[in-house]
Amino acid sequence: MAGKSKSDKKHVTSKVWQNYEVKGDSLSRKNVVCPKCGSGVFMAEHSNRRTCGRCHYTEFKGKQ
Repeated sequence: MAGKSKSDKKHVTSKVWQNYEVKGDSLSRKNVVCPKCGSGVFMAEHSNRRTCGRCHYTEFKGKQ
């Protein structure tokens, strides 16, 4: 189609750096790691549960 220009695609950067916190000279993880998937896969924090986005493993939080 003549006359149409290409749309610019925005490059989405990785947000893995948001899951870590720097304490002195070491890094610490902010979220819990999935027990099925292993290290590198974090679980999402919801109000009443933790969920893995990769394997859909869910841990429900107990009454505190």
